[in-house]
Amino acid sequence: MKRQFQLLVVAALGLWNFSCYYDQDVEFPEASGPEIPPDEEISFQTDIEPLFSQSGKDCTVCHNGSVANPDLRVGSAYGEIVPDYVVPGDAEGSELFQKLPGNAHPIDAGFVLSSNEIALIRAWIDRGAENN
Repeated sequence: MKRQFQLLVVAALGLWNFSCYYDQDVEFPEASGPEIPPDEEISFQTDIEPLFSQSGKDCTVCHNGSVANPDLRVGSAYGEIVPDYVVPGDAEGSELFQKLPGNAHPIDAGFVLSSNEIALIRAWIDRGAENN
């Protein structure tokens, strides 16, 4: 009986000692990257579309209408991605955002978009993915 009581006390102290571990507030780093200020205007034609064909990070090498979908070439990108690959107002639910190089592109594109570029695309989609 005395042995069982000792085991019970040791078990209770162990549980009590380790039970507070998860009570602490833990701050996790922001997974979405930098925040784009709400008053900063984002234009598809001048801010987003050029990201798909920049030097050294050219998505249109594959996404050119014949190799991989969607076609991201200038002039056809918007019509190709909205609404099939972009859910206006929901970047996390948009296939385009989910599969950006640097986010979770299905193959090695040979480059990744910077956290600023990914944040810009996220903000554009979350703000309605307008063709402006």
